[in-house]
Amino acid sequence: MNARSFGTAPVFFTAISTILGAIMFLRFGYAVGHVGLLGTFLIILLGHAVTIPTAMAIAEIATNQRVEGGGEYYIISRTFGVVIGSSIGLALYLSQAISVAFYIMAFTEAFTPAIDWLVVHARLPGWLEWVLRQKQTIGIPALLVLTWVMLTRGAELGVKALYVVVFTLALSLVAFFIGKTEYAETHQIELLNTIYKTEEPVKSLSYRMMDTASISVFQFPFQSETIDPAPPVRDPDRDRLGFFLVFAIIFPAFTGMTAGVGLSGDLKDPGKALPLGTLGATLVGMVIYLFMAWKLAESASPADLANTDQLVMASIAWQGWWVIPLGLAAATISSALGSIMVAPRTLQAIARDHVLPQAQLNRWLSSGRGANSEPYNATLITILIAGAFILLGALDAVAEVISMFFMVTYGTLCLISFLQHFSADPSYRPRFRSRWYFSLFGAVACFALMFAMNAGYALVAIILMIAAYWVLDRSNPDKKSLALLFQGVIFQFSRRLHVFLQSAKKEKTMSWRPAAICLSEHSFERPGAFDLLRWISQRYGFGTYIHHIPGYLSRNTHLEAEADKQRLIDHAEKSGSKIYVDTMVGSSFSSAVSSVIQLPGVAGADNNLILFEFAKHEPEELSELIENFKLIHAVRFDILLLGSCERGFGLHQEIHLWITGSDTENSTLMILLAYIINGHRDWKRARITIHAIAPVQRIEEERLLLAKLIHDGQLPISEHNLKVIARPQDIDTRTLINETSQDADLTVIGFREEAVRRKGADLFTGFDLLGNVLFVGAAEGKEIK
Repeated sequence: MNARSFGTAPVFFTAISTILGAIMFLRFGYAVGHVGLLGTFLIILLGHAVTIPTAMAIAEIATNQRVEGGGEYYIISRTFGVVIGSSIGLALYLSQAISVAFYIMAFTEAFTPAIDWLVVHARLPGWLEWVLRQKQTIGIPALLVLTWVMLTRGAELGVKALYVVVFTLALSLVAFFIGKTEYAETHQIELLNTIYKTEEPVKSLSYRMMDTASISVFQFPFQSETIDPAPPVRDPDRDRLGFFLVFAIIFPAFTGMTAGVGLSGDLKDPGKALPLGTLGATLVGMVIYLFMAWKLAESASPADLANTDQLVMASIAWQGWWVIPLGLAAATISSALGSIMVAPRTLQAIARDHVLPQAQLNRWLSSGRGANSEPYNATLITILIAGAFILLGALDAVAEVISMFFMVTYGTLCLISFLQHFSADPSYRPRFRSRWYFSLFGAVACFALMFAMNAGYALVAIILMIAAYWVLDRSNPDKKSLALLFQGVIFQFSRRLHVFLQSAKKEKTMSWRPAAICLSEHSFERPGAFDLLRWISQRYGFGTYIHHIPGYLSRNTHLEAEADKQRLIDHAEKSGSKIYVDTMVGSSFSSAVSSVIQLPGVAGADNNLILFEFAKHEPEELSELIENFKLIHAVRFDILLLGSCERGFGLHQEIHLWITGSDTENSTLMILLAYIINGHRDWKRARITIHAIAPVQRIEEERLLLAKLIHDGQLPISEHNLKVIARPQDIDTRTLINETSQDADLTVIGFREEAVRRKGADLFTGFDLLGNVLFVGAAEGKEIK
């Protein structure tokens, strides 16, 4: 068989054979017996409220992109990135591999009638009876046969065998639906008695197959000669507690619809075969389950249906003594066959993405044999896992964890579909379209039902996947691709938010937050401005860092800008910065300033602050910066000018603010900036000290005003750190600042526009004894609220 030779039928039959599996035969009557016909209908509809949106999501995604080997893993990993995709994919693979063991052990239940007959008629010794009743006695040979099928003939023989078991499954269902019981006929007679008021009511009930070949006979005596048509009364507390418990047991019966997706790498046209096969199997399975619930409720009493030790379907079906066990065997072996075809392909696809920690392991698991690249090595691992769980025996607890992994997978697929709808990506053009509200409902329902079914196992499943993500993330530092999908969602959310905030009529508020822009040509030689911007914009505002490249825009300068931008992004990620970085090519610094002050703001706030930087030992840079102050004041921007030196920001322990009588309009902005910087983790142990210079006669008044400002603004500044100093007579203010703050890690000094016009660059020089100095020029007074 040539590569990629499968059509829609293998997808449909793989899915339907997994849907109509062991639980249908062994536990579906249990559901009807405990919650009744209407309760079972509700379970079926609730379960398919999850599976149908998932099937629609798969159909949608599959018709938009080429779904390669790995099926669900391929879809998730190509959307959320291979690290997160592999974390979910490994959980999915384990659930598929352990499902092989689950179905094999259920397969052994089909031999229970034969073993019972042998025990009675062949008079087997006790030790042999014990051996025969162990599930491993039949389970291990069955697993070995499946291993031989998959390793020697691969998916080709598996698909051919699938047709045989599906035919047997269909035969057992037909036999079940045409079967009759005296229980059903008695109720029909009772109905006729009620309608026609006959005088000879039925006096006893023998619950027996109408076909004399049946071996199942159950007697139900009644104490009165008339029959109450109502079912036997059960404990009401049992009914109240039963619904979600029963739902947790039955739900795995609906979870096989994605089994065929694992064949995606072997399909001629996945975009056609996956939607038709998956949706078709899901809907056909739902219809069959609805009719089965009705047939079971009509044909047997609730007491017998609730008895988990009896294969009640065998007592209802035509020739049920052999057809139903054969159907159970066909259903379980086909489910095991479907899982054993799909699970190795999931593991092979994960290994081919080179995401596992060991390179040798990736190569070994990803290798295949034959023209179809059959996952030989991955199949061996799958068989070993399944065999181990068969030998362990009890699978009830593990089966619930498996259900959790399947629920996470289905919820993720629905979430992908919803996010693709919301992101409105023009490249997302599926031939089949679901509806966003179906996908959203499916995602929410999956994660909610996980905790409704079993909160403990839900937490275990989530913790295991988080642990897998942590390991894979550490071993794949270069594969950070979660934003592949979310960038579209964030784009749409940001676009709508900006439009809303721009169009909304908001009352003007006096509270202030920084929306800062930094423009620098020396980003990599002097990173002080970058650090200051990230401290200012950490959580209270937003920062945009622009690296200026002198020159004219050309191919070479564009490539240089892209390379520098990537360096800045890497630096921002390593430092944990929450700022936006970019580059700008401009013929002059003044033209760059003119451009950046016109950049639109974010989060509905216009930019209101610009940050420049110069080296204190190269004061000639100041002239070019000062030339642009007039332009910046025209747009009412606050100006920050950082004078940097080799000391940098020192130990991040001391912040000194200098407030003089001539720059009181800057005092509030200076205090706010110091408070914001002090809130960053790099400055969490810093102490803010305010030095205020005032005339001698106003020292106490100035101290009280500053104390009130700090108290009313609830700023973390102790009154002991308020230093009100008399204006010196024998030395200038600059010398006082140098002497007092020479050990400070950051010194903040205010300046006024008229002082800049009068003194020019000299206003910012002469502070050689200090570390980094931040000069603050407020466009207008701020209020601390």
